[in-house]
Amino acid sequence: MTMQDLLLDAVEQRVLRQLDVQFAMMIAADQPAVMLAAALLSKDAGEGHVCLPLSRLVVDEKMPPVLQSCFALLGDKVDWQKILRESSAVGPGDNQAPLILTGERLYLNRLWRNELTVARFFSETNAPLPCDEAQLRQTLDRLFDSGEDTDWQKVAAAVALTRRISVISGGPGTGKTTTVAKLLAALIQLSGEQRCRIRLAAPTGKAAARLTESLGGAMQQLPLTQEQLALFPGEASTLHRLLGAQPGSQRLRYHAGNPLHLDVLVVDEASMIDLTMMSRLIDALPPHARVVFLGDRDQLASVEAGAVLGDICTYASYGYTAARAQELARLTGCSLEPDHTPIAGALRDSLCLLQKSYRFGSDSGIGQLAAAVNRGDRHATRTVFDGTFTDIEKKSLQSGEEYQAMLEEALQGYQHFLSCVQQRSQPGQVIAAFGEYQLLCALREGPFGVTGLNDRLEQLLVQKRKINRQLHSRWYEGRPVMISRNDSALGLFNGDIGIALDRGNGLRVWFQLPDGSVKSVQPSRLPEHETAWAMTVHKSQGSEFNHAALILPTQLSPVVTRELVYTAITRAKRRLSLYADEQVLSQAIVTRTERRSGLAEIFAGRETP
Repeated sequence: MTMQDLLLDAVEQRVLRQLDVQFAMMIAADQPAVMLAAALLSKDAGEGHVCLPLSRLVVDEKMPPVLQSCFALLGDKVDWQKILRESSAVGPGDNQAPLILTGERLYLNRLWRNELTVARFFSETNAPLPCDEAQLRQTLDRLFDSGEDTDWQKVAAAVALTRRISVISGGPGTGKTTTVAKLLAALIQLSGEQRCRIRLAAPTGKAAARLTESLGGAMQQLPLTQEQLALFPGEASTLHRLLGAQPGSQRLRYHAGNPLHLDVLVVDEASMIDLTMMSRLIDALPPHARVVFLGDRDQLASVEAGAVLGDICTYASYGYTAARAQELARLTGCSLEPDHTPIAGALRDSLCLLQKSYRFGSDSGIGQLAAAVNRGDRHATRTVFDGTFTDIEKKSLQSGEEYQAMLEEALQGYQHFLSCVQQRSQPGQVIAAFGEYQLLCALREGPFGVTGLNDRLEQLLVQKRKINRQLHSRWYEGRPVMISRNDSALGLFNGDIGIALDRGNGLRVWFQLPDGSVKSVQPSRLPEHETAWAMTVHKSQGSEFNHAALILPTQLSPVVTRELVYTAITRAKRRLSLYADEQVLSQAIVTRTERRSGLAEIFAGRETP
């Protein structure tokens, strides 16, 4: 069999996608080794990796047999460096070849260029900003008065005020929003007569709405005049909307040739930003603009390729260089120990890790569980469910009865929402009620996945006469839907949640906009969408629920990782229900999500961007 035949067999067996093989055949049809490398690289990019290390181009016993046969066809000794360098499909990085080989890593050309843009932005563009230290310290002292030896929120504000680009990472309840509100207040006060154009953005509509609400509330509590408050933006937008996404096109209104009109940009939920989106955002920034990225480095990375925030924050726990630690100590009055590690100094000096949770105290099960999972501590994860904490519970899903009980409990969780629908409450109230409880899944398919759970729940709701579903129609009063494709013409974006309600003009789907207002759209006009009684943990990022319920499959799955469980736990504000097998949970929290890229190497100075 030829390499082409084997790769097509791999498509039949669902080991590779049709796209992977077609791409490989297009660029290297007469070069079996390059064809195999290209197909595997394309497959990896589809799974979120930015590059393919050459060390992975070997036979592995865990590999599906059809891929083992591909490697067997090439023989034992393959000099990948030599084969790839000699191929016209592969270039060194400064040409238009579809594949780029740099050091020991193979890239798709587009992802290589994106990684280069991001690496240069964070390592070369990030300049220290001049400041009047005495004035800055006074301003910070007025806004922060915690009295702690090291007030990390104050340090984070000082970091952002003295660097063009800064990254503030912290778990739930560590006060990222409060920090940014005070930071923006300091910026507005320090800019004096100069008008400071501030914009807020987040990857999804839900995250943008949350940022608008929480920041707006925090700003009202600060010592600002009405004129100063007027400089604060009324709402956050999605990144797609900020960059001017064009309907039916990959083109953006704002790019290097037409930069954004702003002086300061705050981007929330930065862990959700993939490499390509980060590169496009960087291209669209004017040269003078300050950027503050907020996020939680321990959450799941974006669905698309790259884990930019994770790569950037690799060095956050190292501490500041000696000169920077002294500067920040002078500005904040906090005691900071310098770190003399010689790597990534410039990057470390623009990061801050918020370390104290104000939402989850020692009496909180959610906080304890999130910390134990994040450490990968299986023993602590088990003991936290010993009955001490009332805000968390763990249940098994081994039998049909247990599965049915979980569905009944989910129905109970949605009871307030269903009552609001039946009582014909205002659309805004109904949408808010839906956000109180949420079923979260690790998988998409099967009885423990989104599609299976949505079907079973709908059947139960029909049985209990909670919904009235018409024959041959998916639509009914109270159906929650989630948008899965951006539609900038309608102003709806991936992750937005709407509720189908009839308010006298037939059934329409109602959405809450970032500014708090609601709008309705005809079901037939909606872009791609799916029922949202249950959603994947990935889709829930940027959202919070009073009560979150996480459903893990009863069998081990590669997608069930520490980051996934941690992200799900931290969606819950007051209560968490975990439906999981002990073995699956234990395995998940010791399995880290891997996203291969070259950013960490470049930041460490081992490679030049």
